[in-house]
Amino acid sequence: MTDWEILSRVDHTLLKAAASREEIRTLCDEAVRFKTASVCIPPAYVRQIYNEYKKQLVICTVVGFPLGFSLTAVKVFETERALADGAVEIDMVINIGDVKNGLFDPLLDEIKTIKKICGEKKLKVIVETCYLTVEEKIRLCNIVTEAEADFIKTATGFGSAGAVLTDVELFKKHIGPGVRIKAAGGIKTREDLEAFIAAGADRIGTSSAVKVLAGKSAADY
Repeated sequence: MTDWEILSRVDHTLLKAAASREEIRTLCDEAVRFKTASVCIPPAYVRQIYNEYKKQLVICTVVGFPLGFSLTAVKVFETERALADGAVEIDMVINIGDVKNGLFDPLLDEIKTIKKICGEKKLKVIVETCYLTVEEKIRLCNIVTEAEADFIKTATGFGSAGAVLTDVELFKKHIGPGVRIKAAGGIKTREDLEAFIAAGADRIGTSSAVKVLAGKSAADY
């Protein structure tokens, strides 16, 4: 797999609490130069980045991030505002407490609600696998499929662990044909990138891919 093929699957990401405007701009410049699938940035930066870059970038942002326990009404507002500001992809965190309490119907309804707002724009559902049993992961594959979300995503990168290959392989077996997989959290090497793609991930959320693959110089591409 070529560097370009890998980069085309990467959501070039910066979601640190202390991310500066200059760091976000550097991320976006790299995404344009190396043609990543998107940039994933904090909601507060979406309008500014859209105004500066327009159609040069696919802008992704996060909802209910990173803990997921915001009320549905709050996630609705966040989603509507992000889309109005220029985002075209939404990565939302589920309410993990609902999973642990066996409240799967409200969880399904929430994802359906957010997907309805997104319409043709992509919705990625973050399930934070580090907190889940195998049975819960399989149940969430079914729920994400029924809700007609576009992706199931492994992790926020802020939990107790990130993406693992066995979770991607499990997802691949249990998601419906309309759902794709995004692996995120702790993916830092070329070997990681290739392994997760080979396992079935269509997108990779990472801040490391450009540095790892394009660290030579822009002139080499």
